[in-house]
Amino acid sequence: MHNSPGTALITGAAGGIGAAFARQLASKGYNLILVGKRVERLVALATGLQDHHPISAEVIGADLSNPTDVERVEKLTAGLESLDMLINNAGFRIPGKFSESDVTKHLEMIHVHVITTVRLTRAALPGMIVRRRGAIINVSSFVTFLPIGGVTYRATKAYLNAFSEALQAELRGTGVRVQALCPGFTSNTDFYDMPEYEAFDRSQIPKALWMPAEEVVAKSLKALRRSQVVYIPGFKNRLLVALARMLTLPGRV
Repeated sequence: MHNSPGTALITGAAGGIGAAFARQLASKGYNLILVGKRVERLVALATGLQDHHPISAEVIGADLSNPTDVERVEKLTAGLESLDMLINNAGFRIPGKFSESDVTKHLEMIHVHVITTVRLTRAALPGMIVRRRGAIINVSSFVTFLPIGGVTYRATKAYLNAFSEALQAELRGTGVRVQALCPGFTSNTDFYDMPEYEAFDRSQIPKALWMPAEEVVAKSLKALRRSQVVYIPGFKNRLLVALARMLTLPGRV
């Protein structure tokens, strides 16, 4: 990253990994644009960061499953002359079987994870390419490598991995870096606090497999400096993925 950070735009910034990115980038001197649905939490985060760091933090209330809101954020992104980092973090999961769940929720997920990411990335890139610097982090998941997770969730996150790899190849030599961040089970996040996950028991997952959001983000930013495109933070997560690949036989269901 260059010596004089500009602005970072973070979607899904109200909690978890998004808020952790906001805190760590603020500490590095980035001005922030925090995007999400939970405006009160975004305002509290922005106020606290501005109190502790010599930065500005702007809050944009937006539902990124709504095309009108996405268009508004897209225009803002395209107009930012100092945008140095875009964090496409907004996302959610749906419990239960695909065949038994509301298809509308799956279409919303595709819109948030895929369409919004593509639109905001396309809006951010021209300015970054002209300035010959910038970074885009698309928050994916390590479930793309494992036989777990919901159908649409895994599929959309797998898209982010392929999108990021192909885009980084296209951007070689421009000074713009791309990363698909594939975290495992992340603590200090409200990802599983949604009503749909009321029955989810976190204790089913061994404590050793949970990684704090702050650690996920610190490892992501370090990997970005090393130009690692599809990045799984944590040795244990990478080991799980390696074991899953060894144990999964081609063509076996």
